[in-house]
Amino acid sequence: MELEQLRQLDAIEKSGTLQAAAEKLHLSQSALSRSMRRLESDLGQDLFDRTRNSMRLNANGRLALEHARLILAEERRMRDAFDAIARRTRTVRVASVAPAPTWRLSSMILEQYPTSILEPDIVAQDEVEARLLNGTCDLVVTAQPSGLPTVESFELMTEDLYANVPLRHVLHNRTSLTFAELDGHAFLVYGGIGFWHGIHEKMLPFAQFVVQNDRTIFLQQVRTSDLLTFTTNAPENTSAHESRKAIPITDPEAHVTFYLCMRADAPARIRTLYDLCKQSSAR
Repeated sequence: MELEQLRQLDAIEKSGTLQAAAEKLHLSQSALSRSMRRLESDLGQDLFDRTRNSMRLNANGRLALEHARLILAEERRMRDAFDAIARRTRTVRVASVAPAPTWRLSSMILEQYPTSILEPDIVAQDEVEARLLNGTCDLVVTAQPSGLPTVESFELMTEDLYANVPLRHVLHNRTSLTFAELDGHAFLVYGGIGFWHGIHEKMLPFAQFVVQNDRTIFLQQVRTSDLLTFTTNAPENTSAHESRKAIPITDPEAHVTFYLCMRADAPARIRTLYDLCKQSSAR
C-alpha cells in the first residue's frame, strides 16, 4: 500500500467518477484502475462495487477512505512540522534601528547563503539590545556598540543623511545644508525609517512631516511631490530621483555609524553569518 494510492482513493470519491479522478490526477483510466486493484489486493478486500460503466465505493471502500484520509492528514502534519524546522534553521531574525543596515545584511548573507530567510524588524534603540538578550532575535543593529561582555559587536556601516530637494525648490542650488536651514519646511517621509525619525523630530522641531507608511506609494510620491524628502548614501536606498537633488546635511547628527551585535553564546550557524558579515564589512 502506497500513499499515492490513498490519494487516488480520495480523488475518486471527491471526483465522483473514475474518469474525472483520472483527469484530475493526470493518469489514464486504465492506470488508475490497475492501481486500485493493487490496493484491494494489498488490503485483501474489494473496495468498489463495479459495473460495466461505473465504479463506486462499497462499505469496505468507505472504511478504507476514512482511514486513508487520517493517514494523509498525518502525513501533511509531518511535512508541515519538517517544513517548520527547516524554516527555523534557515531563518535569521534581525532587529534593527534603521532599514538600510538590514538591506546591507540581506545582500551580504543571501549572496553566500541564498536559502537563508531574513526576518527584519525595525525597533527603537532602547529595545534592540533587550531583543537580543531575551532571544527574540538572532542579530541586532544598533546606533552604538554594545558594552556588555556577553555581546559581540563590530562596525557594520555608516549612513549619511541628505535632503532630497525638488529641482524647482528654493534650496535646490545649495551644495550643503544644515538642519537649522531645513527647519520650518514641509517634508514627505517614509514611516519605516526607524532611528531617523528621532533625528528628524529632534533637529527639526518646527518642520511639518507628511508620513507615508507604504514604501511603494512613498516612492511614487517622491517622483511627483513638491515636498522635501530625505535620502541617504546607502547603496540600496531607492528614494533618489532625477527630478530631485540629494544635498548633504552637515550636522554631526546626520552621520550615523551602525553596529551589528550578536550574543557570545549564539548558535554556530548565527556565528557563521556574523563572521561572514564582519569579513564583508572590512573589505
